[in-house]
Amino acid sequence: MKLIPSKPTVICAGMLLSVSVMNVYAAERHIALALEHAQTTAKSGDVKTIANHADAAKGHIKVIDEHLKAGVTSLDAAIAHAKQGHSDLAKKSAEEAVLHLNAAQ
Repeated sequence: MKLIPSKPTVICAGMLLSVSVMNVYAAERHIALALEHAQTTAKSGDVKTIANHADAAKGHIKVIDEHLKAGVTSLDAAIAHAKQGHSDLAKKSAEEAVLHLNAAQ
């Protein structure tokens, strides 16, 4: 007997994959934008430009930082679940950590 995934399963898998790709792209965009704003800040002699671009860079860095913190929280949960012998919950927490760490790249 061949196992053929149902149409809803295939659609859900496709949606999850596209969300993962968008998260990674968005994270790369945050790093690139933070760097771009920081470089503009470093090159500028105008105080208004410096303040605006430095603030914009900080905003992108905060998004990255939030994903790193969430990744640590998910890994802590994975460790706690593993120590209690809950492999399914530990695995789910580790998967969440992977998503957050990919988003922080």
